[in-house]
Amino acid sequence: MNALTGPVALAGRTAPSRVLFGPHETNLGDGRALSERHVAYYERRAAGGAGLIVTETASVHDSDWPYERAPLAMSCADGWRAVVAACRPHGALVLAGLGHAGSQGSSAYGQRALWGPSRVADVVSRELPAEVEEREIAALVAGFAAAAASAVACDLDGVEVDAGQYSLLRQFLSGLTNQRGDRYGEDRTALLVEVLAAVRGELGDGRVLGLRLSCDELAPWAGITPEHAVSSFAGFADVVDYVVPVRGSAMNLSATRPDSHTEPGFNAGLCRAVREAVSGRAAVVWQGSVVDPGAARAGIEDGTADLVEMTRAQIAEPRLVSLVRAGTPERIRPCVLCNQFCRVRDSRNPRVSCLGEPSSGYEGEEPAVDLPWPGSGSNGRAGSGSASDEVLVVGGGPAGLEAARVLALRGRSVRLVEQEDRLGGTLSVAAQLAGRSRLAELAQWLEREVRRLGVRVETGTRVDLSDLDPATPVLLATGSVAGPRAYTSDGPVVETRDLLAGLAAGARVDDLVPAGPVLVVDPVGDWTGAGTAELLAAAGRDTAIVTQDPVIATQLAIIGDLAAANTRLQVAGVRLHKRAMLRRVLDGRAELVNVITGVESTVDCAVVVHCGHRLPAPTPAGLPSAGDCVAPRTVHQAVLEGRRVARSMATRPTPVLGRV
Repeated sequence: MNALTGPVALAGRTAPSRVLFGPHETNLGDGRALSERHVAYYERRAAGGAGLIVTETASVHDSDWPYERAPLAMSCADGWRAVVAACRPHGALVLAGLGHAGSQGSSAYGQRALWGPSRVADVVSRELPAEVEEREIAALVAGFAAAAASAVACDLDGVEVDAGQYSLLRQFLSGLTNQRGDRYGEDRTALLVEVLAAVRGELGDGRVLGLRLSCDELAPWAGITPEHAVSSFAGFADVVDYVVPVRGSAMNLSATRPDSHTEPGFNAGLCRAVREAVSGRAAVVWQGSVVDPGAARAGIEDGTADLVEMTRAQIAEPRLVSLVRAGTPERIRPCVLCNQFCRVRDSRNPRVSCLGEPSSGYEGEEPAVDLPWPGSGSNGRAGSGSASDEVLVVGGGPAGLEAARVLALRGRSVRLVEQEDRLGGTLSVAAQLAGRSRLAELAQWLEREVRRLGVRVETGTRVDLSDLDPATPVLLATGSVAGPRAYTSDGPVVETRDLLAGLAAGARVDDLVPAGPVLVVDPVGDWTGAGTAELLAAAGRDTAIVTQDPVIATQLAIIGDLAAANTRLQVAGVRLHKRAMLRRVLDGRAELVNVITGVESTVDCAVVVHCGHRLPAPTPAGLPSAGDCVAPRTVHQAVLEGRRVARSMATRPTPVLGRV
């Protein structure tokens, strides 16, 4: 039996697998209550084989309102019942996430002072919390107990208490934020011990009590260290059924949920240390960008952990456990650890989703296409359509690949034509940047799937639509072309996409970028400009980057990589020209102008690498189109549009060339 997909017992209850779908922000709520969107979201993972599902962390006291749609435990009863009713038939254990964000919350919604153990301003918001008094601490403990009692009344299998990165309980555990002189400062674990005792008292022995515990704040001068956390937890391990050791805090947000610049499974050593300390008294869950089921299984077999949290992996592939059980792990859609659509705690209030699986978070609204499920009796191959009914998909990037995949899943015969020698388009190109290599895995997965489904693939082939039979159904996914530039240059200008495409084909940076100082022009502010500058500096090139924004790559704040990216650039020696625009390059000098003051300056520049917006490739009017040839955006929109257009073509009369 596979160690990952086999059952595990906790508090006398049996989970069907050792894979946990952990608590995370979704913005699926109806006000501060769980919604039907939550129910559908969790049920899809339960049907896919998740062993434990922990619902989005609910605030146990109304003093806490950390983001607009943050659940409030006293408003969650109906939602919890509905989640249990939806998930239990699939065997999954359902636990309620319970917590309080403390000084890492927001006063923008509740318009009340934040709670904190001491008057220490949050390093991100800079807001000063009120120091909670004994009566407020008592109310907090009572709030955890009441929420646990409600979970029991709703017949949940248990609760998970949040003492992780974004929690008031962590703030009490840490010398960074707890500077009290009373008993809660003398023994920083005192509040957590009280909370766990109160929650256990409501749950009894027959329901699961989990604990998400901050074990390394990466601030050893005063913060929680692994040694401190392990010794502290060993003192109350008997109270809980499982613990999830996590790292990070407000001091280092990019470490709490890192993107693909950080190797998957980064918490393995921390997890092993905790597991050795508790010696079987509580199960230990391995958390930390664990996205590969092979690695997860190995972690269980080698004693790293008893269970594995694979939250982002199951956002990307809800069927993960089922596909492993079916013996087809190669069909698991990979998580690329980009944080672009699954990290939603920001002012835009987006719903949780996934770069490569846009129906995640939109269950019941955006139909899933990955049918049949494993074990349904079908081999899932295409080819039921006739050759005369074959659909031509032009373009083998993410939009074209997804369109071909969906058409094939719906029984249409498909021919996919790509003018380049390899498939993948933007995915394969962007994967050349540091920290983005996992994008290639999504491209490879899409290619494997279309070939498995019998799509006729032709690379290195250009299509002249005028030469085709007018009755041929066509879907265009032809990508983008270089966009305009707001400057002139008497020297060479290299488009970033051309640079990365050359690297993907095996060329070296010096083969593609002429000698001399390089100026990266970044009017967009996403990961492209910063990643290109990193790449050039790593190749030994004298590199500078210019942006009109006050910080480099300002859009990386959305994915949590802003501070880390700027640090990497400075460590690499890249010169940063902020609040400036390039006007022209003349005689080896780039003329910049400050967008605030209008002051002009010059820098050495032998070659410009342009990271600006692109434009849609010209396409005939009237034909179904998807992706960048509609409007160049992200891979998410390309996949979503490819899916939608293909679904429409598979179910309705198909537009053909003769009707253009």
